[in-house]
Amino acid sequence: MKLLVTGGAGFIGSNFIHYWLKNHPQDDIVNLDVLTYAGNLANLKDIENNSHYSFVKGDITDFVLVDGLLGDIDLIVHFAAESHVDRSILNSADFVRTNVEGTRVLLDAAKRHGNIRFHHVSTDEVFGALAMDGAKFSESTPYDPRSPYSASKAASDHLVRAYFHTHNLPITISNCSNNYGPYQHPEKLIPLFITNLIDDKSVPVYGQGTNVRDWIHVDDHNRGIDLILSKGRLGETYCLGGDSEQSNLQITKNILSLMDKSEKMIEYVDDRPGHDLRYAIDFNKAKRELGWEPQISFSDGLAQAVAWYQENESWWRPLKNGDIKIHK
Repeated sequence: MKLLVTGGAGFIGSNFIHYWLKNHPQDDIVNLDVLTYAGNLANLKDIENNSHYSFVKGDITDFVLVDGLLGDIDLIVHFAAESHVDRSILNSADFVRTNVEGTRVLLDAAKRHGNIRFHHVSTDEVFGALAMDGAKFSESTPYDPRSPYSASKAASDHLVRAYFHTHNLPITISNCSNNYGPYQHPEKLIPLFITNLIDDKSVPVYGQGTNVRDWIHVDDHNRGIDLILSKGRLGETYCLGGDSEQSNLQITKNILSLMDKSEKMIEYVDDRPGHDLRYAIDFNKAKRELGWEPQISFSDGLAQAVAWYQENESWWRPLKNGDIKIHK
């Protein structure tokens, strides 16, 4: 097969490309990425000379470019998105343009080229927020986005489903919980805290750190996408979660412990507007239909993440650009 991977220089996309080339070495991948601040070709340096991999710098909203790439593509895996909640609060324009209009362009091009198989990578944030003692998100949870970021992702999900029903485009969607792992930009919570502590800087915790997220290792996420592509039913959505609910304060203390740092390094900061209380994923459908469940425990994955950032300072140091105070 030949795949078009959008946003393949980003965190999850670059890990997906590494995963796919390792597990499907005969397939070819074209990586389309506009290289915003979150796209980094250093994520893919070790495969840049792989004959099964090629990179195209370009914008998914450019129909002429996208259309020109699809002539021999068998499968589109769509990661490309503006994904940082705090940035969307400051300015939503890029989120609507990339996440909504960019997805529409890709769908129209896929339709024009004979209905290319299309997998859309989304987020659990489209479902809104959960009570601390409430049920988890599932594929049947009503959409209730609470930030410009999640609203733009919700819109893109609806577009993808509409093309399935209206144009018979062979699509699947995955909604995942918070990812972590190697090559994650140091503005995000876990790498921000790890890299700050390497520099003996404080770690900024919103409010009292009570907000809860379900964390999934990026390798578990990408293995789930692989199973959706091979076993998933067309037109269906699959929720992928890590079964690892952690409050922000719990994560902070775990990182401090792993790095032998004092809790005096915690800096409590004003909470952000509309900060959702809790996200958690019920992945029973993926387990039942695909045989998927997370394999990397949060304790093991977090320790691996700490070690990776400690050992790869040359990768993240250029991205820091001073104190980064925002995180997902």
